[in-house]
Amino acid sequence: MVNVVTTRRYWFLLSSGLALVSLVAIAVFGLRFGIDFTGGTLTELQFTGARPDKARVEQLVTDAGVERATVQPLGTAGYLVRAAFIDEKKHEALTETLNQAFANEWHEERFDTIGPTISKELRENTLYAIVLVMLAIIVYIAWTFRRVSEPVSSWKYGLCAIIALLHDITIPAGVFAVLGRFAGIEVDALFVTALLTIFGFSVNDTIVTFDRIRENLLKRRHDPFETVVAESVEQTVTRSFNTTLTTLLSLIAVYFFGGASTQPFALALIIGFISGVYSSIFLASPLLVSWYRVGSR
Repeated sequence: MVNVVTTRRYWFLLSSGLALVSLVAIAVFGLRFGIDFTGGTLTELQFTGARPDKARVEQLVTDAGVERATVQPLGTAGYLVRAAFIDEKKHEALTETLNQAFANEWHEERFDTIGPTISKELRENTLYAIVLVMLAIIVYIAWTFRRVSEPVSSWKYGLCAIIALLHDITIPAGVFAVLGRFAGIEVDALFVTALLTIFGFSVNDTIVTFDRIRENLLKRRHDPFETVVAESVEQTVTRSFNTTLTTLLSLIAVYFFGGASTQPFALALIIGFISGVYSSIFLASPLLVSWYRVGSR
C-alpha cells in the first residue's frame, strides 16, 4: 500500500479540490429543498393506462385551484406534483377534478403536506442536531484519547475527525446541489438522515484508525510518530475497505431495486460512505502528522 503519510500532500490536494468543487456547486446552484424544509404539498399520481400528456395534467391541477404547482414525470406511468400548501378542501377539489378527467384510470400513490411553521422548526432542529453531534464527537474523542497526550494533544484527534467529517458531508451536498439543478432532486428529511448516518459511519471508521494509532503509541513511545501513524493505517485499511464494500453492496441494491423515494437517500449514503472510508485513511490520520510536524518546529 502507498504510504499515506509521506504522500499526504497529494491527498490533501485531492481532498481540498473535491471540497472546493462541492462548495462552489452549493454556492452557485444551491440545494433544492423539498417540502420538509420549505412547506408545501407533494402528490404522486399513478395511472393504470397510458400516461396522459403533462400539459393536460398541469391544466387540470391549475383548474382545481392548486397554486404554484409544478408537474414532473415519475417512472413510466406517474407524475409528481409539487405545489404550495394544500388544505383538505383543495385536496378534495383536486381529487374530484382528476376523477372527472380520468375516472378509474388513476390513483393517488402519495400525498404529503407540511405547513410553513413545521418546516421552519425542522430546519432549525436540523442545524442544532448537526452542531451538537459535532461537539459531542470532539468531546468523546478527546476523552477517549486522553491517555495519549503526546506527541499530539488528545483534543486534536477530535478536531481532525471533525475536519474529515466536514469533508464527508460537503461532497454529498455538492453532488446533490448539481443533481438538484439538472435533475430536480430535492433535499428532504431523508437527506438529513443520510447525513447523520454518514456522521456515524465516518467517525466510526476514523476512530478505528485512531484507536490503532493510540495502541501503537503506548507500545512504541520511542518510535517516530510518522512511522507509527503510517503502520497503524496499514493495519486497519483492509478492515475499512471490507466494511465499506459490504455496506455499499447493500446500498447499491437499494438504489437500483428500491422505490423512487429511497433512491436519493441511498445515493447520498453511497457517496458519503465512499468519502468516509477515503477520509479516514487518506485525510484524518495524515492531518495528525501534519499537525505534529507544525507543532514540533
